[in-house]
Amino acid sequence: MLRTTSLTYQPIASVSDKVNSLSSRLGAAIEKSQKYLLSIQKPEGYWVGELMVDSTLVSDTIAYHHWNGKVDASWQRKAVNHLFSMQLPDGGWNIYYGGPAEVNATVKAYLGLKLAGVPVTDPRMLRAREVAMNLGGVPRMNTFSKLYLALLGLFPWEYVPTIPCEIILIGKWFHVNFYEMSSWSRSMLVPLAIINHFKPTRDLNPAVTLAELYPEGYHERDLKIQPDPDRFTWRNLFLWLDKLHKFVEDNKLRPFRKQALKKAEAWMLERFEGTHGLAAIFPAMLNSLIALKALGYPSDHHQVKRAEAELKALEHEDAHSVRIEPCVSPVWDTAIVAICLAESGISGDHPALKKCCDWLIDKEIRFRGDWKYKNPVDVEPSGWVFEYENKWNPDVDDTAMVLLALRKIPTDNVRRRDECFKRGLNWMMAFQCKDGGWAAFDKDCTKGILEKVPFADHNAMLDPECADITARILELLGYEHFGLDHPQVQKGLEFIRDHQEADGSWYGRWGVNYIYGTWQVLRGMHAMKLNMEEPWLLRARQWLESVQHEDGGWGERCNTYDDPVFKGQGPSTASQTAWAVMGLCTYGDPNRPSVMRGIEYLIRTQNTDGSWTELETTGTGFPRVFYLKYDMYRNAWPLLAFATYRQLLEAASAKGRAVHGSGSKPQAGLK
Repeated sequence: MLRTTSLTYQPIASVSDKVNSLSSRLGAAIEKSQKYLLSIQKPEGYWVGELMVDSTLVSDTIAYHHWNGKVDASWQRKAVNHLFSMQLPDGGWNIYYGGPAEVNATVKAYLGLKLAGVPVTDPRMLRAREVAMNLGGVPRMNTFSKLYLALLGLFPWEYVPTIPCEIILIGKWFHVNFYEMSSWSRSMLVPLAIINHFKPTRDLNPAVTLAELYPEGYHERDLKIQPDPDRFTWRNLFLWLDKLHKFVEDNKLRPFRKQALKKAEAWMLERFEGTHGLAAIFPAMLNSLIALKALGYPSDHHQVKRAEAELKALEHEDAHSVRIEPCVSPVWDTAIVAICLAESGISGDHPALKKCCDWLIDKEIRFRGDWKYKNPVDVEPSGWVFEYENKWNPDVDDTAMVLLALRKIPTDNVRRRDECFKRGLNWMMAFQCKDGGWAAFDKDCTKGILEKVPFADHNAMLDPECADITARILELLGYEHFGLDHPQVQKGLEFIRDHQEADGSWYGRWGVNYIYGTWQVLRGMHAMKLNMEEPWLLRARQWLESVQHEDGGWGERCNTYDDPVFKGQGPSTASQTAWAVMGLCTYGDPNRPSVMRGIEYLIRTQNTDGSWTELETTGTGFPRVFYLKYDMYRNAWPLLAFATYRQLLEAASAKGRAVHGSGSKPQAGLK
C-alpha cells in the first residue's frame, strides 16, 4: 500500500542528526558503487549491460529453426528450459516482470514447446493451453505473430493483412509514404513485404497444428480482422484496401511488383552495411534472414551466413539454458555510467574516464543516414546510436546522453572532443519537431493515419515527440547556457508545459513511466534555471511525494501504459527510486523527508559489492507490446542520485557558511 510522504515539521536537531547520519553513510555507498562500476568496464573503455526481455524472442527462434528445417537438438533443449523457467504459475507467459499473461507471448511459447516435442498432455502445456484460450487464442494475436504462424502453415495467408512491396516506391509527394513510418517499422516491414510476396510456407515434419487454440473453433469470423462499427472510418478504408490488395495479388495484377521487390531487396542489402544486422534489432534481423531465403539466397551465401551470425551474437547460451537480447546497448550504457562516475567525483585524470571518452568519440556517426528523408536540413552529419554499429539510424536520445557525458569526462585531445560535441549538438538541434518537442529517431514522424493500417497493431508505426527526450535535451541546453529567450528553448518549454498531466506528472515514453518522465522534466527545468517554486513545478513534486512507498522507495510497473490509474504503483526499485530522488533534489532542500527517505532506501538496499538487485522491468521498448529491462540501470542511476544529493548537501553547507559569515542568524529546518 502506498503512503503519502509526511511533510510535517521536525525538530531541527532531529533533521540535523538524520542528515549527518546519511552524509556519513553516503560517502561509503558512493565509493562502493564507483568501485563496482569501474570493475565491470570493458578493456576497450565502454560499459554494456544485458537487455532482458520476455520469452517471445526464444519462441520465435524455435519457430524459425523449424521453418528452416535445421534444428539443433541441444540448443532446442536449452530453449525449452528457458521457456519453462519463464512460465507463470497460471500457465501463461507475460511481457514484463510481474505482469499478467499476454496472448502473443503465451501462444508463441506454447507453439515453441510443441514444436520442440513437449507433449500437449504435459501439465504445463495443459495450463498454457487454458490460459491461451481464455485470452482469445490464435485469433487475438497481432498481425506479425500471425504472419509467423502462416510461414508454418498454422494460419491462412488470406487473413494476414497484406504488406505490399509497392509501399517502398511511394515518394514523399504522397501524404502516407514509406518514410512517414518509424525507423524500426521500416526495418521490420521491408523484409516482411518480401516475405508477404513469396509466402514461403514450409510444412512441418512431423505435422503440428494449433487447432486447440481456437476458442470457438476454426471459423472465418475469428480469422479475419473485424471492421469498426462505424461505417466510415480510416481503419475501415484500409481494411477495404487490404481486400483490394488481396484481389490484385490473387489475379497477379501487379505491374510494379518486380520493380518494388528489387528495390526492397536492394534497400535491405544496403542497410546490412555498417551495422550488426538490419537496424541492429532482433525482429528486423530475423525477418531479413527469412526474406533472404525466400528470395532464393542459398544457405552458404555470405549474406545469409552473416545474418545468421549477427542473430547468434544476441544469444546468451550456457550449459542449461539460452536467452536472447533484442539488441545491445553499449553506447547508451557507457554514456550513463560516465556521467554517474564523473558527477560522483571520479577524478578527471582517471584513465577509465579518458578511455571511455575516446571510445564514445570514436562512435560518432559521420554519415547521412535514413534520417535525411524526414530532416533534409543542411546539417553536418553526426549523432550516436544505441548499439556498437548501426550507421543508418543514429538517434536523438542517445546523442543527447552522449553529449551530456562528453562535457563531463576528460580526454587528452580536447580539440577533437569539442569539435565532436559541436557537431553532435548542431545535429541534435536540427531534429526539433513542429510542436517544439524532440522524438527518438526522426523529425515529425507523427501521421496518425498510419496507425489505422491493418498491419499496424504492433503499436509502433510512429515516432512521436515525448517529454522525456525533450527535457533531456533542455537539460543539456541549460548546462550549455542556452537562455530562456532562445527560440528553440522557448518551443521546447512550451511542449513540456503542454504535456504535463493534470496531477502534475509527465508520461515517460522511453522509461517506466510517469516517475521516469517526471524526473527527467524536473532535471531539465532545473538545468534551465527555472524557478522551481512555480505552481506547475510544485505540482510535480507533490505527485512524486504522493507515490513514495512506506519503505522510502518508489516503483511503477508497465501496466501504467495500459491504464494510468496504476501510475506510481509497483514494488520499489533502485532505478525508479533514484529517478524520483533526483527529481526532488531539483527543489534544493536536502532536509526534505521524502528526499532523505529515498536516499536512505538506496543506501539500505545496496549490496555489499556496490551493486543493487532489481527484478522489475523499468525500461520501455514499445508500450503495451514489448518492454526492456536494462540491467545497467539498477547500478548506474543510484550512483547519480547519491552524487546529486551530495552536491545538494554541499551547496546547502556552503550557503550556511555564507550566512554565518555575513553575520546573519543561521536558518534551519524546512521552508
